[in-house]
Amino acid sequence: MDFDFNLILVPATLIFFLVWLLDKLVLKQRATRGRNQENFVITWAYDFWPVLAVVLVLRSFLYEPFNIPSDSMVPTLETGDFILVNKFDYGVRLPIVNAKIIDVGEPKRGEVIVFRYPPQPTISYIKRVVGVPGDHVQFRNGQLMINGQQVAKVETQYSREKDQQDTPTALYFKETLGEHQHLVRYLEGRNPLVEQFQFAQLRGAEALIPFVAKENDVFIQSNGQDWEVTVPKGQYFAMGDNRDQSADSRFWGFVPEANLTGRAFYVWMHKEPGFNLPSFNRNGKID
Repeated sequence: MDFDFNLILVPATLIFFLVWLLDKLVLKQRATRGRNQENFVITWAYDFWPVLAVVLVLRSFLYEPFNIPSDSMVPTLETGDFILVNKFDYGVRLPIVNAKIIDVGEPKRGEVIVFRYPPQPTISYIKRVVGVPGDHVQFRNGQLMINGQQVAKVETQYSREKDQQDTPTALYFKETLGEHQHLVRYLEGRNPLVEQFQFAQLRGAEALIPFVAKENDVFIQSNGQDWEVTVPKGQYFAMGDNRDQSADSRFWGFVPEANLTGRAFYVWMHKEPGFNLPSFNRNGKID
Protein backbone atom coordinates (compact mmCIF):
# COMPACT_ATOMS: atom_id res chain seq x y z
CA MET A 1 0.00 0.00 0.00
CA ASP A 2 2.42 2.62 -1.24
CA PHE A 3 0.33 5.22 -3.10
CA ASP A 4 -1.97 7.86 -1.62
CA PHE A 5 -4.77 8.40 -4.14
CA ASN A 6 -5.61 11.68 -2.37
CA LEU A 7 -2.49 13.16 -3.96
CA ILE A 8 -4.48 13.13 -7.21
CA LEU A 9 -8.01 13.42 -5.84
CA VAL A 10 -7.49 16.55 -3.72
CA PRO A 11 -5.83 18.72 -6.43
CA ALA A 12 -8.32 17.56 -9.08
CA THR A 13 -11.30 18.35 -6.83
CA LEU A 14 -9.87 21.77 -5.95
CA ILE A 15 -9.12 22.69 -9.58
CA PHE A 16 -12.58 21.71 -10.84
CA PHE A 17 -14.20 23.55 -7.92
CA LEU A 18 -12.27 26.74 -8.71
CA VAL A 19 -13.24 26.51 -12.40
CA TRP A 20 -16.89 25.96 -11.41
CA LEU A 21 -16.74 28.92 -8.99
CA LEU A 22 -15.07 31.12 -11.60
CA ASP A 23 -17.87 30.41 -14.08
CA LYS A 24 -20.55 30.97 -11.45
CA LEU A 25 -19.20 34.34 -10.34
CA VAL A 26 -17.32 35.76 -13.34
CA LEU A 27 -17.50 33.99 -16.71
CA LYS A 28 -21.11 32.78 -16.45
CA GLN A 29 -20.80 30.71 -19.65
CA ARG A 30 -23.19 28.03 -18.38
CA ALA A 31 -25.82 30.65 -17.58
CA THR A 32 -25.53 32.60 -20.87
CA ARG A 33 -24.74 29.87 -23.42
CA GLY A 34 -26.47 26.87 -21.91
CA ARG A 35 -25.33 23.41 -20.96
CA ASN A 36 -22.57 21.88 -23.14
CA GLN A 37 -22.21 25.12 -25.08
CA GLU A 38 -19.54 26.50 -22.78
CA ASN A 39 -15.79 25.79 -22.82
CA PHE A 40 -15.16 22.04 -22.37
CA VAL A 41 -13.15 22.66 -19.18
CA ILE A 42 -16.17 24.37 -17.64
CA THR A 43 -18.36 21.45 -18.73
CA TRP A 44 -15.99 19.05 -16.99
CA ALA A 45 -16.03 21.21 -13.86
CA TYR A 46 -19.83 21.07 -13.63
CA ASP A 47 -19.90 17.32 -14.34
CA PHE A 48 -16.97 16.11 -12.24
CA TRP A 49 -16.61 18.49 -9.31
CA PRO A 50 -19.64 17.22 -7.30
CA VAL A 51 -18.67 13.57 -7.87
CA LEU A 52 -15.04 14.15 -6.89
CA ALA A 53 -16.12 16.10 -3.81
CA VAL A 54 -18.33 13.23 -2.61
CA VAL A 55 -15.55 10.68 -3.22
CA LEU A 56 -13.04 12.92 -1.41
CA VAL A 57 -15.28 13.28 1.65
CA LEU A 58 -15.96 9.53 1.78
CA ARG A 59 -12.30 8.54 1.40
CA SER A 60 -10.88 11.22 3.68
CA PHE A 61 -13.33 11.23 6.57
CA LEU A 62 -15.44 8.06 6.46
CA TYR A 63 -14.17 4.93 4.70
CA GLU A 64 -11.19 4.25 2.46
CA PRO A 65 -10.38 1.06 0.50
CA PHE A 66 -6.94 -0.54 0.68
CA ASN A 67 -5.35 -3.55 -0.97
CA ILE A 68 -3.19 -6.02 1.01
CA PRO A 69 0.14 -6.48 -0.82
CA SER A 70 1.91 -8.95 1.50
CA ASP A 71 1.45 -11.94 3.82
CA SER A 72 2.45 -10.14 7.03
CA MET A 73 -1.11 -10.37 8.41
CA VAL A 74 -1.76 -14.02 7.48
CA PRO A 75 -3.97 -15.78 8.51
CA THR A 76 -6.23 -12.79 9.25
CA LEU A 77 -5.57 -11.09 5.90
CA GLU A 78 -4.10 -12.53 2.73
CA THR A 79 -2.27 -11.00 -0.21
CA GLY A 80 -4.93 -9.82 -2.64
CA ASP A 81 -7.54 -8.93 -0.02
CA PHE A 82 -9.33 -5.62 -0.51
CA ILE A 83 -10.33 -4.08 2.79
CA LEU A 84 -12.28 -1.10 4.11
CA VAL A 85 -10.74 1.22 6.69
CA ASN A 86 -12.77 3.32 9.11
CA LYS A 87 -11.26 6.82 8.90
CA PHE A 88 -13.04 8.51 11.82
CA ASP A 89 -12.58 6.07 14.74
CA TYR A 90 -9.20 7.58 15.61
CA GLY A 91 -10.08 11.20 14.86
CA VAL A 92 -11.03 13.25 11.81
CA ARG A 93 -7.90 14.13 9.82
CA LEU A 94 -7.15 16.37 6.87
CA PRO A 95 -6.29 14.52 3.65
CA ILE A 96 -2.64 14.34 2.52
CA VAL A 97 -1.15 16.06 5.62
CA ASN A 98 -3.04 13.68 7.99
CA ALA A 99 -3.34 16.38 10.66
CA LYS A 100 -6.07 15.62 13.22
CA ILE A 101 -8.76 18.29 13.44
CA ILE A 102 -11.35 16.49 15.61
CA ASP A 103 -10.43 14.02 18.37
CA VAL A 104 -12.87 11.10 18.32
CA GLY A 105 -11.10 8.07 19.81
CA GLU A 106 -7.91 6.07 19.94
CA PRO A 107 -6.79 2.55 18.99
CA LYS A 108 -7.57 -0.27 21.38
CA ARG A 109 -5.41 -3.28 22.03
CA GLY A 110 -6.11 -5.98 19.44
CA GLU A 111 -7.47 -3.71 16.70
CA VAL A 112 -6.05 -3.92 13.18
CA ILE A 113 -4.79 -0.50 12.12
CA VAL A 114 -3.57 1.15 8.93
CA PHE A 115 -0.90 3.79 9.44
CA ARG A 116 1.89 5.67 7.72
CA TYR A 117 5.09 3.65 7.99
CA PRO A 118 7.26 5.70 10.41
CA PRO A 119 10.60 5.34 8.54
CA GLN A 120 8.88 6.23 5.23
CA PRO A 121 5.50 7.96 5.73
CA THR A 122 4.57 7.81 2.03
CA ILE A 123 3.97 4.07 2.50
CA SER A 124 0.91 2.68 4.32
CA TYR A 125 1.31 -0.34 6.62
CA ILE A 126 -1.26 -2.58 8.29
CA LYS A 127 -0.63 -4.36 11.61
CA ARG A 128 -2.38 -5.27 14.84
CA VAL A 129 -2.12 -3.11 17.96
CA VAL A 130 -0.33 -5.09 20.67
CA GLY A 131 0.66 -2.30 23.05
CA VAL A 132 -1.06 1.03 23.75
CA PRO A 133 0.57 4.01 25.52
CA GLY A 134 1.92 2.98 28.94
CA ASP A 135 1.90 -0.77 28.25
CA HIS A 136 4.90 -2.91 29.14
CA VAL A 137 5.16 -5.46 26.31
CA GLN A 138 7.30 -8.56 26.85
CA PHE A 139 8.11 -11.74 24.98
CA ARG A 140 9.33 -14.45 27.36
CA ASN A 141 9.79 -18.16 26.69
CA GLY A 142 7.74 -17.96 23.52
CA GLN A 143 4.87 -16.19 25.28
CA LEU A 144 3.66 -12.63 24.61
CA MET A 145 2.91 -10.69 27.81
CA ILE A 146 1.23 -7.32 28.41
CA ASN A 147 1.79 -5.58 31.74
CA GLY A 148 2.93 -8.83 33.31
CA GLN A 149 -0.09 -10.82 32.15
CA GLN A 150 0.23 -13.59 29.57
CA VAL A 151 -1.75 -13.01 26.40
CA ALA A 152 -4.13 -15.96 26.05
CA LYS A 153 -2.82 -18.24 23.29
CA VAL A 154 -4.43 -21.58 22.46
CA GLU A 155 -2.99 -24.04 19.94
CA THR A 156 -5.51 -24.72 17.17
CA GLN A 157 -6.34 -27.76 15.07
CA TYR A 158 -4.40 -26.20 12.21
CA SER A 159 -1.10 -26.29 14.09
CA ARG A 160 1.91 -28.12 12.76
CA GLU A 161 0.79 -28.08 9.14
CA LYS A 162 3.50 -27.67 6.53
CA ASP A 163 2.75 -25.04 3.89
CA GLN A 164 5.21 -26.58 1.43
CA GLN A 165 7.81 -29.36 1.39
CA ASP A 166 10.77 -26.99 1.81
CA THR A 167 9.36 -24.52 4.35
CA PRO A 168 9.37 -24.60 8.18
CA THR A 169 6.34 -26.04 9.94
CA ALA A 170 3.66 -23.40 10.43
CA LEU A 171 2.17 -23.24 13.93
CA TYR A 172 -1.21 -21.56 14.38
CA PHE A 173 -2.57 -20.26 17.69
CA LYS A 174 -5.79 -18.54 18.71
CA GLU A 175 -4.77 -15.36 20.53
CA THR A 176 -6.86 -12.93 22.58
CA LEU A 177 -5.88 -9.25 22.72
CA GLY A 178 -8.35 -6.99 24.46
CA GLU A 179 -11.79 -7.77 23.02
CA HIS A 180 -10.35 -9.35 19.88
CA GLN A 181 -9.73 -13.04 19.29
CA HIS A 182 -7.76 -13.96 16.17
CA LEU A 183 -5.34 -16.48 14.71
CA VAL A 184 -1.59 -15.89 14.73
CA ARG A 185 1.04 -17.84 12.81
CA TYR A 186 4.58 -18.80 13.85
CA LEU A 187 7.26 -20.76 12.00
CA GLU A 188 8.81 -23.58 14.01
CA GLY A 189 12.51 -23.02 14.69
CA ARG A 190 12.50 -19.54 13.13
CA ASN A 191 13.56 -16.31 14.87
CA PRO A 192 13.77 -13.39 12.41
CA LEU A 193 14.91 -10.99 15.15
CA VAL A 194 18.03 -13.06 15.80
CA GLU A 195 18.61 -13.51 12.08
CA GLN A 196 18.52 -9.77 11.41
CA PHE A 197 20.57 -8.97 14.53
CA GLN A 198 23.31 -11.36 13.46
CA PHE A 199 23.20 -10.03 9.89
CA ALA A 200 23.52 -6.43 11.16
CA GLN A 201 26.49 -7.36 13.34
CA LEU A 202 28.17 -9.22 10.49
CA ARG A 203 27.78 -6.21 8.19
CA GLY A 204 28.54 -3.67 10.92
CA ALA A 205 25.25 -1.96 10.07
CA GLU A 206 23.90 -0.28 13.20
CA ALA A 207 20.75 0.88 11.37
CA LEU A 208 19.73 -2.72 10.64
CA ILE A 209 19.70 -3.84 14.28
CA PRO A 210 16.08 -4.65 15.30
CA PHE A 211 14.42 -2.05 17.50
CA VAL A 212 13.83 -4.47 20.39
CA ALA A 213 17.52 -5.46 20.32
CA LYS A 214 18.89 -1.94 20.76
CA GLU A 215 20.06 -1.26 24.32
CA ASN A 216 17.87 -4.12 25.52
CA ASP A 217 19.64 -6.28 28.11
CA VAL A 218 16.88 -8.91 28.04
CA PHE A 219 17.45 -9.50 24.32
CA ILE A 220 21.22 -9.85 24.73
CA GLN A 221 21.06 -12.05 27.83
CA SER A 222 18.58 -14.44 26.19
CA ASN A 223 20.47 -14.60 22.89
CA GLY A 224 17.54 -12.93 21.16
CA GLN A 225 14.84 -15.25 22.46
CA ASP A 226 13.25 -12.68 24.79
CA TRP A 227 12.66 -8.92 24.65
CA GLU A 228 10.65 -6.16 26.31
CA VAL A 229 9.60 -2.57 25.63
CA THR A 230 7.50 0.10 27.33
CA VAL A 231 5.20 2.03 25.00
CA PRO A 232 5.58 5.83 25.37
CA LYS A 233 2.73 8.32 25.46
CA GLY A 234 1.28 9.00 22.03
CA GLN A 235 2.82 5.84 20.54
CA TYR A 236 1.67 2.30 19.74
CA PHE A 237 3.43 -1.06 19.44
CA ALA A 238 2.12 -3.03 16.46
CA MET A 239 2.81 -6.54 15.17
CA GLY A 240 1.71 -8.63 12.20
CA ASP A 241 -0.33 -11.78 12.82
CA ASN A 242 2.21 -13.69 10.70
CA ARG A 243 4.66 -13.24 13.55
CA ASP A 244 7.81 -14.69 11.98
CA GLN A 245 7.26 -13.06 8.59
CA SER A 246 6.31 -9.52 9.51
CA ALA A 247 8.42 -6.36 9.56
CA ASP A 248 6.74 -4.52 12.42
CA SER A 249 7.41 -2.54 15.63
CA ARG A 250 9.89 -5.18 16.79
CA PHE A 251 12.14 -4.14 13.90
CA TRP A 252 11.55 -0.41 13.33
CA GLY A 253 9.90 0.93 16.49
CA PHE A 254 6.67 2.52 17.69
CA VAL A 255 3.80 3.93 15.61
CA PRO A 256 3.23 7.62 16.45
CA GLU A 257 -0.38 8.68 16.94
CA ALA A 258 0.14 11.27 14.19
CA ASN A 259 0.76 8.45 11.68
CA LEU A 260 -2.58 6.70 12.21
CA THR A 261 -4.89 6.38 9.21
CA GLY A 262 -7.76 4.31 10.56
CA ARG A 263 -9.12 0.95 11.71
CA ALA A 264 -9.36 -1.93 9.24
CA PHE A 265 -12.76 -3.56 9.78
CA TYR A 266 -13.97 -5.42 6.69
CA VAL A 267 -12.72 -7.56 3.78
CA TRP A 268 -14.97 -6.81 0.81
CA MET A 269 -13.15 -8.56 -2.05
CA HIS A 270 -10.20 -10.82 -2.87
CA LYS A 271 -8.23 -11.10 -6.08
CA GLU A 272 -5.42 -13.49 -6.88
CA PRO A 273 -2.47 -12.09 -8.92
CA GLY A 274 -2.63 -12.03 -12.71
CA PHE A 275 -5.75 -12.21 -14.84
CA ASN A 276 -7.86 -14.00 -12.24
CA LEU A 277 -11.33 -12.65 -11.59
CA PRO A 278 -12.04 -11.19 -8.15
CA SER A 279 -13.96 -13.32 -5.68
CA PHE A 280 -16.07 -12.58 -2.63
CA ASN A 281 -15.59 -15.80 -0.67
CA ARG A 282 -13.40 -14.05 1.92
CA ASN A 283 -15.88 -11.26 2.61
CA GLY A 284 -16.35 -10.59 6.29
CA LYS A 285 -15.51 -8.62 9.41
CA ILE A 286 -11.86 -8.34 10.44
CA ASP A 287 -11.43 -9.65 13.99
